[in-house]
Amino acid sequence: MVRGRDACWEHCVLVDATRQKVRCNYCHREFSGGVYRMKFHLAQIKNKDIVPCAEVPDDVRDHIQSILNTPKKQKTPKKPKMDKTVANGQQNSSSASGGLHPNHGSSGQHGSTCPSLLFPHPSPSEQPATDDAQKQKLVDADKKIAVFFFHNSIPFSAAKSMYYQEMADAIAECGVGYKAPSYEKLRSSLLEKVKGDIHDGYKKYREEWKETGCTVLCNSWSDGRTKSFVIFSVTYPKGTLFLKSVDVSGREDDASYLFELLESVVLEVGLENVIQVITDSTASYVCAGRHLMAKYSSLFWSPCASYCIDKMLEDISKQEWVGIVLEEAKTIARYIYSHAWILNMMRKFTGGRELMRPRITRFVDNYLTLRSIVIQEDNLKHMFSHSEWLSSIYGRRSDAQAIKSLLYLERFWKSAREAVSVSESLVKILRIVDGDMPAMGYMYEGIERAKGAIKAYYKGIEEKYMPIWDIIDRRWNMQLHSPLHAAAAFLNPSIFYNPNFKIDLRMRNGFQEAMLKMATMDKDKIEITKEHPVYINAQGALGTDFAIMGRTLNAPGDWWASYGYEIPTLQRVAIRILSQPCSFHWCRWNWSTFETVHTKKRNKVEMEKLNDLVFVHCNLWLQTICQGRDGKCKPIIFDEIDISSEWPTESEPSVPLLDDSWLDNLPLEGRGSP
Repeated sequence: MVRGRDACWEHCVLVDATRQKVRCNYCHREFSGGVYRMKFHLAQIKNKDIVPCAEVPDDVRDHIQSILNTPKKQKTPKKPKMDKTVANGQQNSSSASGGLHPNHGSSGQHGSTCPSLLFPHPSPSEQPATDDAQKQKLVDADKKIAVFFFHNSIPFSAAKSMYYQEMADAIAECGVGYKAPSYEKLRSSLLEKVKGDIHDGYKKYREEWKETGCTVLCNSWSDGRTKSFVIFSVTYPKGTLFLKSVDVSGREDDASYLFELLESVVLEVGLENVIQVITDSTASYVCAGRHLMAKYSSLFWSPCASYCIDKMLEDISKQEWVGIVLEEAKTIARYIYSHAWILNMMRKFTGGRELMRPRITRFVDNYLTLRSIVIQEDNLKHMFSHSEWLSSIYGRRSDAQAIKSLLYLERFWKSAREAVSVSESLVKILRIVDGDMPAMGYMYEGIERAKGAIKAYYKGIEEKYMPIWDIIDRRWNMQLHSPLHAAAAFLNPSIFYNPNFKIDLRMRNGFQEAMLKMATMDKDKIEITKEHPVYINAQGALGTDFAIMGRTLNAPGDWWASYGYEIPTLQRVAIRILSQPCSFHWCRWNWSTFETVHTKKRNKVEMEKLNDLVFVHCNLWLQTICQGRDGKCKPIIFDEIDISSEWPTESEPSVPLLDDSWLDNLPLEGRGSP
């Protein structure tokens, strides 16, 4: 591998020569396989397990795409020129996106690395121009799209939308003479049609909920003064559907009112489909959730796991020594990020690695910053002792001297390493549950692993690890733990059949309690009682070579679907439990959208139309999240969780719908219920 011969090396760095592992300079993901696979990442081409880079500049992406699309020089004689009509026929789609977007139905998603992957629906920017006139057409098309963006203040991030290239391709398919939809058509019939398409998908979801079950998510928000909103959505392994938002201002502490809201949503989704309801952990929601479980015995209520684990980290930070080192780490990071020249120099010494993760909210950001500083210890010390730094105007300033002194303080590094070691396993749990993928089967194991790792770090010295254990147990036992978590761990084959994991009394009792709630009919209880020993002893299909390999290679729900057919009653219950998430924090709603709905007084027709638009807008955004992971569930291997990779909560939230002028003078026809 000769780095000087490939232009891609300007955008990535080699981190492991033995495994040919390289790291992207923009999003900092690491890939094995050398620079060739990195090109697909930078070109935003999804192939096998390569994740497209979300941070790569457009000009870099286009350049890498042109490299990939340029055929290698052949020693054979030159072929005759391609027929001009054929060449022109290939240039139907706009190059506005500046990127190559493979057909989602192509073989690339099934692991193919065939070069034809690069040419599914090529855009003009990747095609060899036949003449100057054609080149000019492409330039003009790009400029027209750019002008539309600039004139209407459309965020540039809109060009990353999965619908952007789809729109350009659809227009190109219509050919010359296509007329874009009018203002009136957009706000009336087309809004109704897209809303109808989403409702059709909703019907399909409902059929699948019968098998997998679903979880109702209840996100709440308050401006801290007078406004409080609640957003209801429903999620299952293949996607999430936004249902509605409700203004609860003045009644956010009324447990009876919140219970009625939760009950109405559960009944709308279907009591037979809902496995659990996830809400905030405030007293009013806890009371409402428990009231819901008391009335409907088959339901589980759970607080958001991300919130509870984040609170564990916050409680740990209240230990004096932890609080001091976290504050010192923030001081270092803030100083570096407050000066552009220093920040650029830091990135040069760290190989493009960042210290701060501004898009990750909540308390975990403090621990991730501290962890990054510990990882970059040598590079930071080298930077502050380098001749370039010493000769700069910053090197002589008192604030810089204070930062440098801190970086050479042994007490700081000792405390920093200890804090990172203590928090690492909890941050891993947070990374696992902080997504819309089913994580229910890993929650219980994660807590046990975290406590074990902390005890091992302190070499079993009780007076050192017990204060941290007490913090974890207080939140886990009093706030977060549920029979659903215990049952999910019991039914997760990667845990249950693992000889290193102890199936304790609490887990067994939690499993029994969950079975009593979910098996609502006596005949189901009898069948589960009969089938239980088959699972315990891995008999029949559960003990085959494929089933044994699948314990760790398949997602728990998929494992049961594949091998649990001889014990169908327990199989159905296991799939429904293991298909549920633990958190709603991955869903970063843009609350400005809902302020637009609930703040301004409007007549009935306006409210119907605005609710329609919010319904469509939110569900299209949720669809992009689902498309980004191909609707596939993957097994979670605790030791392989990379907390330095991008988190779901770092993805961009939906754009707020601030302009409501389109509601003026609405026609009376075409009204629909929200």
